[in-house]
Amino acid sequence: MQPIIHRAESRGRADHGWLQSRHTFSFAGYHDPQRMGFGRLRVINDDVVAPSMGFATHPHDNMEIVSVPLSGTLRHQDSLGNVHIIRPGEVQVMSAGTGIRHSEYNDSTEQPVNFLQIWVLPARRDIAPRYGQREFPASGRHNRVQLVLSPDARAGSLEINQNAFFSLADLETGQSIDYTFQQPENGLYLFVIAGRLTAAGERLTARDGMG
Repeated sequence: MQPIIHRAESRGRADHGWLQSRHTFSFAGYHDPQRMGFGRLRVINDDVVAPSMGFATHPHDNMEIVSVPLSGTLRHQDSLGNVHIIRPGEVQVMSAGTGIRHSEYNDSTEQPVNFLQIWVLPARRDIAPRYGQREFPASGRHNRVQLVLSPDARAGSLEINQNAFFSLADLETGQSIDYTFQQPENGLYLFVIAGRLTAAGERLTARDGMG
């Protein structure tokens, strides 16, 4: 099967002044019928939020929402009573289930925050809403795969309501890794945060995606 390549420059763009966002898949004002997701993966938004700005309280239901800060700090508050700061090196997952309201703001008054927000369609609908957040030490992904999300919270990962597995890896120049599928029937989506690499014979650079 030929891989599906989503080059960084082909992503949708939204400029709201306080928010600069790039959309790997169709989202809000960006619509491409050929880019409605990959399997149960529905959204990868690469967001940069200006100091002190953010997303006011708004609702979600029946969606798995994952946030991965890349630089800066993100302040989260939700209707479950959670109030947290999310920093680079941490991963947050929220199972919206029957319904949850939350806000996300840049916690800094001086520096922008850049984070990936990823949406995954749930395996089970109308579950009780759930929140998880955890730091994953960089040493755990140095030249290897570090599992951060799984359907059963295996190996210290966070739990997600889908047969999905999220991993991070930091590779030094010249290093390579083999990825073993947790579920043989699953597809694989690779997103390059920074740097350059070759996967399945394809050359990928920062913010490229491949399914």
